[in-house]
Amino acid sequence: GDRITLKKKHPCGGFEWEVYRIGADIGMKCLTCERRMMLARRDAERRTVARVEAGIDVGEESPSARTTE
Repeated sequence: GDRITLKKKHPCGGFEWEVYRIGADIGMKCLTCERRMMLARRDAERRTVARVEAGIDVGEESPSARTTE
């Protein structure tokens, strides 16, 4: 769910993308035209300028849910 900005704009004119899949390839969706694309992790890291907004990790526990030992 992270939102990132890439160096070059998409043909529709948008710069911002939402990351929907992370693995060996990065799945991204253009926030302007909603087109989806996959990039190799290495290419995505080179093309990324900034992380605009961080999404919430599903596997992350909230601080109140942790138990103290």
